[in-house]
This record gives sequence, C-alpha cells and structure tokens, in this order.
Amino acid sequence: MTRGFLQELVNILLDYISKSSQRSSKVLDFHHPHQLREGMEGFSLDLPDQPETLEQILVDCRDTLKYGVRTGHPRFFNQLSSGLDVIGVAGEWLTSTANTNMFTYEVSPVFILMEDFLLRKMQSIVGWSDDEGDGIFCPGGTISNLYSILVARFYFYPEVKSRGMGVLPQLALFTSEHSHYSVKKSAAVLGMGSENVVVVKCDERGKMIPAELESAIVAAEEKGLVPFYVNVTAGTTVYGAFDPLNAIADICQRHTLWMHVDAAWGGGLLMSERHRMKLQGIERAWSVTWNPHKMMGVPLQCSAILVKKRGLLQGCNELGAEYLFQTDKPYDVSYDTGDKSIQCGRHVDVFKLWLMWKAKGSEGFGSQVNKCLENAEYLYDQLQRRTDFELVFKNKPEHSNVCFWYIPPSLRDLPPGHDRDIRLHKVAPRIKGRMMEKGTVLIGYQPFGAKVNFFRCVFSNPATQQEDIDFLLDEITRMGDDL
Repeated sequence: MTRGFLQELVNILLDYISKSSQRSSKVLDFHHPHQLREGMEGFSLDLPDQPETLEQILVDCRDTLKYGVRTGHPRFFNQLSSGLDVIGVAGEWLTSTANTNMFTYEVSPVFILMEDFLLRKMQSIVGWSDDEGDGIFCPGGTISNLYSILVARFYFYPEVKSRGMGVLPQLALFTSEHSHYSVKKSAAVLGMGSENVVVVKCDERGKMIPAELESAIVAAEEKGLVPFYVNVTAGTTVYGAFDPLNAIADICQRHTLWMHVDAAWGGGLLMSERHRMKLQGIERAWSVTWNPHKMMGVPLQCSAILVKKRGLLQGCNELGAEYLFQTDKPYDVSYDTGDKSIQCGRHVDVFKLWLMWKAKGSEGFGSQVNKCLENAEYLYDQLQRRTDFELVFKNKPEHSNVCFWYIPPSLRDLPPGHDRDIRLHKVAPRIKGRMMEKGTVLIGYQPFGAKVNFFRCVFSNPATQQEDIDFLLDEITRMGDDL
C-alpha cells in the first residue's frame, strides 16, 4: 500500500514538473482567498477528526499543486524563489516542487490558507475562542520562544521597536531550572541579557514551584528590576514534567505579567483525550509554543508560535516593504502574512502537518500520543522490576520521558556516595559508545544537576513495540555487564 501510494505521488510530481516547463500552461490558476476557503471542486482545507483515504490524500496533493503558483514556469518573474531543480525535488518532494515562499498570498495562496486553517485549529485546541488568537509557523521551538519574548516586550513597551532598548527599564524574565535553554538564549539575542533571566526552583519531579516564582518576582522588584514575562514549561526536556499552569497563571494575573507556555514537547498531548488534562490552564496563556515535529511526528521543521492577542505579531514585526506588501493588490491583502514574521523567506512547513492531519485525523494523532505514553509506562514498569537498573526518580512518567541508570555488577554492592557516583558517571558514556559502534539501538544520556550521567529514553515513534523496549534493556545489559 505504501509503495503504491508513493509511486502514484511520484507520478503526480512528474506530471507537475512536465507542465511547469510548458509555456502553454498557466503560471497560476488564480482564485480569491474566500473562494479557496470555501472549497473548490472537492478540495477542502478543513482539518478532519477522522482520517481520509489514501485516494483522497492523493487528490489533496494534486489540488495543492493545481491551485498554487508554478514558480518553476519559465514565465514566472515574480518574487525570488523560482526555478525547479530535479535534484532539489528529490530532496524535498512536493514542497520543493512547488518551491514557493510564504510571505504573500499572490505567490503562496494555498499554503497561506493552510497555515490559517492550522493555526485556528491549534488555537481552538488550546482553548482560545474564535475571535482571539494569532500565530505563525517558524523554524523550531527556540525561535517560537524568541517570538514570545519579543511580542511580550512589544506589548508592554511598544516604543522599543523604533527607539531601542535604551528607553526601557531593566527587564526581568522568569523560567524554571528545568526549562529549555532557549529562554536564556532569546534574552541574550534580544539585548535583555541572560543574567536577567531569573531561574525558579523546581520540586523533585521537575515542576516549577509557584511559591518560589512569587518570591522571585518580589526579590527582582526589590533589586530594581521590572518583571514582565514568565515562561511556563509543559513537558520539560529532561524529565517531561508539566509546570502547574493554573497556579502560575494566578500569579501572572496578580502581577500583570505575560504568561508564555513552552509546550514544544508537551503540546502534542492536547491531541489526546486521555492526557490533555496535564495541560489544564494552558488556555490562560498569552502565548504558546507548540512543535508538531516532536510528539506529533511531523518531519522537521514544523513549529508554531500562538499568540492570544490578535494583531500583536503584525504590530511588533511589520515594516511594510513596498516591493512585497503593496496595499493595492486585487485581493484581500490581510492574507499577506509575511510581515508578521521576523524572517522574509519562509519555508512551507505547514503542508506537512496539513497533509498528515488529513491522513490521520485528530483522533489518529491522539492514538499516536497514547501509544507513545503507553510505551513509557511499560519501560517504567520494567525498570521497577529489574535489579540491574535504577530510576532517576520514582514517580510514574507524566510524558514519554523515562530516565534511569544501568548499574553494572561491579557497582551493585557499593554504598551510595562519592566513589560510586564517580564510577557510575562513566557507565552511560561507555555503553553509548558501544551502541554507536554496534548500531543495533540508540539512546541518549546526560547528567543533570547533582545527578551523574543517566539514560534518557524518549518515545515519539508509534512504531516502537514492547519487544523493542525489552531489546533496549537487554542490549544495555549485554554492553555494560563487564564494566
């Protein structure tokens, strides 16, 4: 079935390439935004709950190309992303075949509308109403988090856009000690300084402690800093922990602070009826990072920044370049969304997610998430039963992250302490080196705080079965038994 589908897709691409080189074919089969939104001859941009058939997916692919701009046509003289190279097509298939750029509707009509449909769907899943919410797809969670700080600063101090940092007080940001490093990196890039990112203590499970956040805000104000932004993590990188969103939202509300939820890793759980309660309170966020290229399995890159206050992204980033964003075009220019971005050229990352949503439906994504978390629970249960492994923390995993040590026979009788830690710290790197040489399995390791190197197993591939997890543990044992 898969082979037949891919062969038919190749035929669609070859037909498109052939027609793109024919001067008798159209450069563009133009339709206004409202016409494409409402559907054209069976082509619908709506995102279903139930999966479509493979036959319909092929129709979706044909229609995506049909209603798009043929930038490889020899009479396409518009904006710069043009031409059609066969090797490039082999590299990225359909999106490279279309080879368009997502800054204006005139060169990317279908993909611009796909982005709009996807963003509205994701905002609805977060819990925002139809009359609020904005967003844009961007290259990765780090850039999404940067957008959140950029827009938050503009919201409180719009003069910074034209007059620069010199007109602002010394701003303070808050994030947990288990949060992603991109928060500090963004503060450095945006000129606020990584030292003005206040790191808030977490509990043993890796969740931000609300009382510690409140104390940190008061302490920052006493030092003369001006708090304005709190990053809340939904699915931490190492432990997969979810900060208490509602309790932190209460604090942000009391202090009038921008609340951002970094759900780059944990956002996928919103697709699962079984697990979405772990993000309860996310609807109170002012912005959200969500990476479909993580738990939802979309190929890299596919990340979204969602902003609750409509118009802020545009106001913060627009410069109105006249060669791109003319206001007297023959269509609704509100669909020229490129000026919301800090980029100019933007890849059509939305198509991958849109087509996968068509193929899986919302329920398919939910089942995929459930399967990955079931695998994490299975690994957790196996580790508890075995004497040659030790969990980094005893709690059942919230996400699909499972952290553990392998204890070789030579260390099992050593008492806890400095000598054991020094020896144990060397175990995971040695096993990882043997894994890479043998090539049968691969898993990451790392230290964290006072904890020496441990394995961090993350499940995001629904193809993984329990037999693969059993193999992982047995292979670690085989490779580490003599250490």
